[in-house]
Amino acid sequence: MNDSLRVLIVEDDPHVLLGCQQALSLEDIPSDGVGSAEEALQCIGDDFAGIVISDIRLPGIDGLELLAQLKKRDPSLPVVLITGHGDISMAVGAMRDGAYDFMEKPFSPERLVDVARRALEQRALAREVSALRRQLAGRQALEQRIIGRSPAMQELRALIENVADTGANVLIEGETGTGKELVARCLHDFSRRHNKQFVALNCGGLPENLFESEIFGHEAHAFTGAGKRRIGKIEHANGGSLFLDEIESMPLNLQIKLLRVLQEHSLERLGSNQSVAVDCRVIAATKADLDELGRAGQFRSDLYYRLNVVTLELPPLRERREDINLLFEHFLQLSALRFDRPAPELDRQTLASLMAHDWPGNVRELRNVAERFALGLPVFKKSGLASDGEGPGFAEAVEAFERNLLVAALERHDGNLSQAAQALHMAKTTLFDKVKKYGLQGG
Repeated sequence: MNDSLRVLIVEDDPHVLLGCQQALSLEDIPSDGVGSAEEALQCIGDDFAGIVISDIRLPGIDGLELLAQLKKRDPSLPVVLITGHGDISMAVGAMRDGAYDFMEKPFSPERLVDVARRALEQRALAREVSALRRQLAGRQALEQRIIGRSPAMQELRALIENVADTGANVLIEGETGTGKELVARCLHDFSRRHNKQFVALNCGGLPENLFESEIFGHEAHAFTGAGKRRIGKIEHANGGSLFLDEIESMPLNLQIKLLRVLQEHSLERLGSNQSVAVDCRVIAATKADLDELGRAGQFRSDLYYRLNVVTLELPPLRERREDINLLFEHFLQLSALRFDRPAPELDRQTLASLMAHDWPGNVRELRNVAERFALGLPVFKKSGLASDGEGPGFAEAVEAFERNLLVAALERHDGNLSQAAQALHMAKTTLFDKVKKYGLQGG
């Protein structure tokens, strides 16, 4: 039986309550007992995982009203009613209203245990089905936000789904424009912290003299110009998630303070000696190699190890070219809706040019190109792409795309032709011929 599943017994007779709890305890079924429906309603929150066994005759709110209120909160919650002599017709009516079962006093311990076990099994199954449905809905929602069919993006979505609800600190690595903040928001939105604050701070966008106050907060008159208390980003994110973008830009002296916050789960505002308890998940992002910066003395290694409990690597767009068309169509439709005009058709020449481009600005650049295309502007010239007969023809663009795809695959597999061919779903002999054709290196 799931350890979180418990029986809540609602019975105003202390002797009957004690007898019920003892009978369940002998069968290793955990239970709690209360003497009124009002107490029961206080005990049962949104995350209540057990079942309820309640007497109908109670002081104040009776068992039938308790059933009605509990079913409004959670229709799948099994509620078993205990009836006295002459209450059978009332109990039958209650079952029509959603009660799981009823027991007539006096009942045997065996009867109590049997009903409780069956109700707990139903509860466990219902919660499992609900969890699977939430997981499926979350996966579908994640696919709509983290777009791409490439193996790298499928793996990224799986990792996000796996670690989102763990609360572990996450380090997101990737070039500018690869979508690091989007991934951070998904980690927050698909976690149990989703109803709390998501607080984002770009560490590279703040002057050093304002950084400490911004992230840790300050008391009134802590320094010249500090007229009143300010709550910092970490404290504001209490209970939620703190996203620190460009973490490599954080000054070294403040890295020490951040490390202490992560270790002690508390902070001190500037100008205060009072510790403030904080509980926030830290998601950091970087376009640099923090390990290398640590060895060079430009980033604290102990902070790096504290941040990268989980590391998510976002591939540049040039390494997942099979996603370009899908992403462009997505951004094009969004742009058309935004500008209130029909989306223009994507012709073969435009698609070939998109595939041939190197995308130094990654997904962010692609989105800008899609917006310009939706407006009918000469997006290719402005974006460094070629068009209107000035760039490569379709065949040349396809060859450029193919060559870039092969280069990326060989780089990922350290020049191993067998592994690269397997990743590309291509015969090794075919890959060997293409490597020779483009003058690439492979072994």
